[in-house]
Amino acid sequence: MTRRLGAVDIGTNSVRLLVADVDGSGAAAQVATVERRMRITRLGQGVDGARRLHPDAIARTLAVLDQYGAVARDLGVETLRATATSAARDATNRNDLFGPAEAALGVRPELLAGTEEARLSFLGATAGLGPDAAPFLVVDIGGGSTEFVLGTDAPEALCSVDMGCVRITEQFLHSDPPAPEELSAAVSVVRDHLTDVERAIPGLRDARTLVGLAGTVSTVATVEQGLAEYDRDRIHHFRLTRAAIEDVFRTLATEAAADRRHNPGLEPERVDVIVGGVVVLAGVMRAFEFPELLVSEEDILDGLVRDLADR
Repeated sequence: MTRRLGAVDIGTNSVRLLVADVDGSGAAAQVATVERRMRITRLGQGVDGARRLHPDAIARTLAVLDQYGAVARDLGVETLRATATSAARDATNRNDLFGPAEAALGVRPELLAGTEEARLSFLGATAGLGPDAAPFLVVDIGGGSTEFVLGTDAPEALCSVDMGCVRITEQFLHSDPPAPEELSAAVSVVRDHLTDVERAIPGLRDARTLVGLAGTVSTVATVEQGLAEYDRDRIHHFRLTRAAIEDVFRTLATEAAADRRHNPGLEPERVDVIVGGVVVLAGVMRAFEFPELLVSEEDILDGLVRDLADR
């Protein structure tokens, strides 16, 4: 029986919606996308320092959630699930968002632990990959946190660390373009985090396929291909080499924002935080010595929908 299901991911940098028709359950479930949307609202604005959601960030996010709620109702979504991640985890006033969000969507957002975020990301990212590519190391670079998951059919080891494009930018990258000492400090902190990741997931270097998720990874794939605008079909399962990632990093990190924004496919709302994200991405490639990364546009949203189908 086909069910129309929906998922909303309220992230630190962006808010996304997936509406899909799902037939079956488990790994064999067939998922057909009906609607997929993304808006950058920067919910995590200032959260790393203040530990509170900024009223402007809440307002921007709620405006998008109002639209998503209307879309879900118009499309006849049977069951909708909404989740919030790093920025909401860090904020003491998250209920200032969650109450109005429930009114907008008809369901109250769930506050996901980093480990559950990692599990759902793995579920979404690996569903369309064959067993010959396993085991997988899935890396989900968000705005406030990055999740790492190692597994074949299911997560075998996972962890979540507090580094992402918004958090790294707010902590370290204050000049335009970032000063060498700022970049050096950011690179050093990311390297320390990755040492902790390898202690938590000691077998990660044995992964056959490194899979990268979320906006930073998609943006680097877009810039590397010189795409004028986002093209899901060109980005999904594109293979980014370590050399290409380093090249994009050097380009973006040495440009002022006014010049950086002219890179094809770089969204205006991502110009100020993309360097922070690529610090994390390049750090992963250096620390774990993978020659390439498989870009996946199927991620936590797809995992949420598949998880709903199993309920």
